[in-house]
Amino acid sequence: MVKAPKANIDRRDILPQLFPKPEDWLFVSGLAGASCDAAALTGNGPNLYTMAGTMGAAVPMGLGLALSAPDRDVAVINGDGEMLMGIGSLVTVATAQPQNMTIVCQDNSMHRETGNQTGHTAGATNLETIAQGAGIISTMTIFEPDEIPAAQAFLADAPGPRFLVVRILPTMPCDFKRNFNMAECRVNFRRHFLENNNSSDNRN
Repeated sequence: MVKAPKANIDRRDILPQLFPKPEDWLFVSGLAGASCDAAALTGNGPNLYTMAGTMGAAVPMGLGLALSAPDRDVAVINGDGEMLMGIGSLVTVATAQPQNMTIVCQDNSMHRETGNQTGHTAGATNLETIAQGAGIISTMTIFEPDEIPAAQAFLADAPGPRFLVVRILPTMPCDFKRNFNMAECRVNFRRHFLENNNSSDNRN
């Protein structure tokens, strides 16, 4: 069996380095660990919409957000299992070509939430190659902590849409108690989105 190269990045360290100014972004995060990490990054701020029970939906939702707010930077944070569940969304992202969209896939090659079962990316499955085949030109995969600065530069400078795979250790996500009231999260996110857009329009 083909085995993926070993990963040495701690998921709890990666997002603050990739997004040194999280307040400048709109975030949509996937299930479980991805949402805990994103909530820790933003302090569960109103610029983050976290998911619960909607496996595979983060990228489509992020795409809709990016298309509706072309002047805002939008980042989707998800995991390898969720990305595989919604893999067809990458084709739509590549077709729509939103220049303001970034996807960061935290790939631990396992389904941690359901019992740490081994995932497909532990073997021959390569998410970056799949993204390239879908038509996304700006792609990157990192395995080591010393590659993180190059990944941060990639998110800042590469043309969108961008697809970054971060191969992470099988560590626990950030110890952050996120808000599971999805209705409240939706209202807070919508208010932040509209207020931000309105203030931007007024400046113009």
